[in-house]
Amino acid sequence: MGQPPNPGESPVDVLVVGAGAAGAVLAARLSEDPDRSVLLIDSGEMPRGEAEFGPDLLDARLVPGARPDHPATTWYPVHLTPRRPWRVPRGRGLGGSTTVNGGYFVRARRADFDRWAAAGNPAWAYDQVLPFLRDLENDLDFGEAGDAGEARDAGESSEDAARLHGRSGPIPIRRSSLSHPAAEAFRAAARQLGFPDEPDKNDQAPPGFGPVPSNSVAGVRHNVGLSCLPAEVLDRPNLHTLGGTRALRIVVERGRATGVVVEHEGARRTLDARTVVLSAGAFATPHLLLRSGIGPAAELARHGVPVVRDLPAIGARLGDHPQLVLDWAPREDLGEPVDTWLGGCLHLASAVEAGGPGDIEILQSLVPMAGLVGGAVRVPGAPLSFLVSVQRSRPSGRLRLGSAAAGVADTAAHAHAHAHAPARAKAHAHARADGMPDIAYGFLDMVDDYRRLREAVRTTAALLAAPALSALSEGLLDPNPRTLDDDRALDRWISDHLMTSQHTCGTVPMGPADDLRRAAVDQFGRVHGVPGLRVADTSILPDTPHRGPAATAVLIGELVADAIRRQSA
Repeated sequence: MGQPPNPGESPVDVLVVGAGAAGAVLAARLSEDPDRSVLLIDSGEMPRGEAEFGPDLLDARLVPGARPDHPATTWYPVHLTPRRPWRVPRGRGLGGSTTVNGGYFVRARRADFDRWAAAGNPAWAYDQVLPFLRDLENDLDFGEAGDAGEARDAGESSEDAARLHGRSGPIPIRRSSLSHPAAEAFRAAARQLGFPDEPDKNDQAPPGFGPVPSNSVAGVRHNVGLSCLPAEVLDRPNLHTLGGTRALRIVVERGRATGVVVEHEGARRTLDARTVVLSAGAFATPHLLLRSGIGPAAELARHGVPVVRDLPAIGARLGDHPQLVLDWAPREDLGEPVDTWLGGCLHLASAVEAGGPGDIEILQSLVPMAGLVGGAVRVPGAPLSFLVSVQRSRPSGRLRLGSAAAGVADTAAHAHAHAHAPARAKAHAHARADGMPDIAYGFLDMVDDYRRLREAVRTTAALLAAPALSALSEGLLDPNPRTLDDDRALDRWISDHLMTSQHTCGTVPMGPADDLRRAAVDQFGRVHGVPGLRVADTSILPDTPHRGPAATAVLIGELVADAIRRQSA
């Protein structure tokens, strides 16, 4: 498994670049067919089983990706706004970001799927993808043999559990227990303010308060590599994996992709393949395409990159969810969580999106932010936090080729940010922009962005003031009441404290080939005009779903694998 094919061997049938949420699924599903050879490569390590991942990456009470420069991450310098530099981690190695993220595994909303289908991707309609969503999961709460009799009495939540959820898929799903005192108080406060219960956030009931579906079970984060590529799958004779392998350029001969130039153990070589699938993530995949001459012709020409295929949509429609961290001080030590850092979660539709699928998310952390950043479950005296984000679908950013001479972004804006920001700022100052793409998120570029975030902050403050939470809390630490009551002051606070949910999508969007300004691949990831080349990661989503995209990333792997198995790749 640890060596690339020898020179002179026949090309592999499918070369998958990136072993993350979608890539691990692709390798597992495609190698189910014994006559198809599959090679899975990644720049990071390829652990084999829980023992090789180790407790640092498996402990569901922590988020390795929150720790600056964790070895299982790659950090990208970005600008959230022109004045707000930041760094965004992406997972590397088997499992990708599912190895280092919080384990949040919530499906996109029906409105997201149907919007994507209406944009020329009919296979993405909710009713079309539901069988794939069911088949990828082992839902331990609402699966066929799960606790389907729990309260499900609002709107679409009355749908039959066996039709909505699976119990035989590779990804285990368990919802947070809400037994921690802070989680119990959050649930009670949400009810006191009149928000409905939402016991199953993976059906399509109206948004409300409920536990978080997660791929963490009994305190263990089951990343997608661990779940989809156990030892018995890795031992398939037609599947090979290769870690420590950096993809440098896609090889295109006579208009067709025929392989990838890689660097492995200090040497460069070409890995030949009949089909190349890029699953390197919404930053690395478009960057690799651009470096290979596939992207906006004018931009490629400016950087002296020979144009292989003019696809102006690549990098032009980046989307993500803006986020803020709101700290509150418990009156006494509430104890550490047993199984997961995730508490309860409230979704609601903002006044801007009244009646919509819920564009505001208030997610509870049961571990102090200082603990998540420092790798410790308990930090005596530290505040707890709510992660407050706007789950909008509008693409606002862009990704371009970066200049090798690009300087490091100014980090002064970090100096007075949240308690964990100094570590991030310090890490940012030591980052090199050399070889990295130029990424701008375009957050806060519309008045509605501020309106939604103001409502999210004020709703969180109201929850903390409700009797159930105020009994445990000294209240919101920042912003102060005077700032909360003043739109302009609150907007300034938002600008100074803005972060990202790290839900990047849309950098290689899918859609029909007659609209190349908006679409670079078809609904099954085939790159328009480059036979033999596909993309399978959240790059292909036309915009960002109303929920974090981890579950949707796995779905992408399932859909593209199914398409390859049904079609001549």
